[in-house]
Amino acid sequence: MSALRLLASASRRAPKAFTAGRRGYAEVADKISLSLVLPHQAIFTSTDVVQVNLAAATGDMGILANHVPSIEPLRPGVVEVIEAGNASKKWFVSGGFATVHPNNKLTINVVEAAPLEDFSAEAVRSNLQEALRVASGNGSEEDKLEARIEADVYEALQHALGSR
Repeated sequence: MSALRLLASASRRAPKAFTAGRRGYAEVADKISLSLVLPHQAIFTSTDVVQVNLAAATGDMGILANHVPSIEPLRPGVVEVIEAGNASKKWFVSGGFATVHPNNKLTINVVEAAPLEDFSAEAVRSNLQEALRVASGNGSEEDKLEARIEADVYEALQHALGSR
């Protein structure tokens, strides 16, 4: 008997008390307690919200109540907080970490964050062009690398402003 069939057969015979519970989707009434903090400021402190959308290093993800505990590095991008009544608030973050704790708690630690509406698309476009010019110029390797990082952040911000 193949290992897969043996496992399937054994799981059908297992007493129901020993089978793993199935995860389902979060109930609409479920909330997650959000703390969004910067080194100098707390934007949310244990505030109940419905959903948080993140720009994780592994891809965009949505966090609902009863999410599996995890730690996710964040790339430059948008953190969207959806509160009761589907009110949405968006911040652009430079990067950081999101920690999903058991018991419906989410902590997001970032170095910098600003409301998305505080950015000017024209200023971002201009700064991106300048960063790309420096990155491809004749400056030192250090200047070029800093400009490349700056350009990556401006590209992420430009994308976020385009999808507002």
